[in-house]
Amino acid sequence: MSEGDAQMAKRPEPAFDQPWHAQVFALTVHLNENGAFSWGDWVSRFSATLRRHGVAKDLNGGEDYFAAWLETLEHFLAEVGTVAAEDAEDMRLKWEAAYLATPHGQPVRLAETTARKG
Repeated sequence: MSEGDAQMAKRPEPAFDQPWHAQVFALTVHLNENGAFSWGDWVSRFSATLRRHGVAKDLNGGEDYFAAWLETLEHFLAEVGTVAAEDAEDMRLKWEAAYLATPHGQPVRLAETTARKG
């Protein structure tokens, strides 16, 4: 085995399957560390989301797990008044449209929006 092969064999598997998994996890930890909610409260809410989805199997941190994680975070932030549920849904729809319009392999970007005048 060459030295390069040995180094490749020692590399750990990625902790997250998708970049957004890491981002939503990091955002949740950041909000917790800055006092937005206690970790115990987060665990209770996330567990309830998993039960509601019927996710009773061992999860590997895949798509279903992080979709439930994101859903929990969106509902939690709406409930405590950090973000309106309508605004969260509007942003989700914008990201979905951007994702669907983006060629494979290209970064997904939201369209520029004009500032609201008030």
